[in-house]
Amino acid sequence: MLNDLRISQVWLALRGRAAVATFRLSARKPWAIDASYFTRSTRPLYLTDMAVRPELQRQGIGRQCVEEIVAIARRWPADSIRLDAYDAPAGAGDFYARCGFREVGRVSYRGNPLVYFEMMLEGSTGNVADAR
Repeated sequence: MLNDLRISQVWLALRGRAAVATFRLSARKPWAIDASYFTRSTRPLYLTDMAVRPELQRQGIGRQCVEEIVAIARRWPADSIRLDAYDAPAGAGDFYARCGFREVGRVSYRGNPLVYFEMMLEGSTGNVADAR
């Protein structure tokens, strides 16, 4: 955790005094991600460790987190958001696709199937754009 705090920003979403979600953002590429699958980007931001309390899922908390992540990325400033998701029924790939992320590849890392997603952000306008 101390290393995560050194190389990234760890965010915690609260409802009242209760933690309901968390995510981590970093400009440093996680060692398990192969950047060759992604659209060329000069300032990518990597989203990792996003989680919503299971009993609170499907209530819009995850989508609110993604909206905040996009706002943070624009202020960072970043030109893209990249992530991987577990490629299985318990994975969050469908969620990220519904939130506007585009699938860019499927890999297996240490026997775990993953899907890479990205969201390209336009320069100063702050509008989300489709990656080409």
